Amino acid sequence: MTLAVPRPVAAERELDGQVAIVTGGSRGIGRAIVTEMARRGADVVFTYRTDDAGARDTIAGVDALERRAVAQRADVRDAETARHVTAAALDLFGRIDVLVNNAGVARDAVVWKMTAEAWADVIETDLTAAFRFIRAAVPPMRERRYGRIVSIASINALRGKFGQSNYAAAKAGLIGLTKSVAREVGAFGITANVVAPGLIDTAMAAAMPEEVRQRSIAETVVGRLGTVEDVAQAVAFLAGPAARHITGTVLSVDGGQHM
Repeated sequence: MTLAVPRPVAAERELDGQVAIVTGGSRGIGRAIVTEMARRGADVVFTYRTDDAGARDTIAGVDALERRAVAQRADVRDAETARHVTAAALDLFGRIDVLVNNAGVARDAVVWKMTAEAWADVIETDLTAAFRFIRAAVPPMRERRYGRIVSIASINALRGKFGQSNYAAAKAGLIGLTKSVAREVGAFGITANVVAPGLIDTAMAAAMPEEVRQRSIAETVVGRLGTVEDVAQAVAFLAGPAARHITGTVLSVDGGQHM
């Protein structure tokens, strides 16, 4: 007999009145995070790079929850993007409570074939952009003496991955960045944490060769890939009041894949 797994029930509007910034929110994990933030009561400013249709779909999902989502079409590799997006959130809503660094890319190759461009693109998108968004968001959080910073890394930051030296390095750097920031901002009521997903069932995972998918599933102890909602729930927990005494930690959402 197959048992249906119920979807976790969010705390009732625990983020009501709060404002979140989410980078890379037009699809996949990012869209799920934006939607979960809104389900819990937050208004959301999210970035996306090129997917106009996806951004509209994200906004429509938030509208259905009777919250407000504002899309910012921007390249997070641009040095000014973080400042502009943060300023837009403050102009529109007057506050920033949550920052989720989700935007990321992968440019896979073994190290002896990896180009300088592929290395730089991943480091700029997955690590440097997060630093810039944290740097821009912390001052208004400090002023209000409250904030939640959650960054999306990967279990491959913890174990390495064949063909992903740039990606693993960027995500490992994100963990070090977060732990350092957690020490710097804790006295101001701000927490900083990392969510490290395993392989998640997204469009990118669906496009992988079936034998690669099955190998990843076999690595888990739960016998399935994670969903975008699994990641979004973990992010929302760390962004909420129940996680007020958690900072500088890495929460793996991987079904035991890295265990």
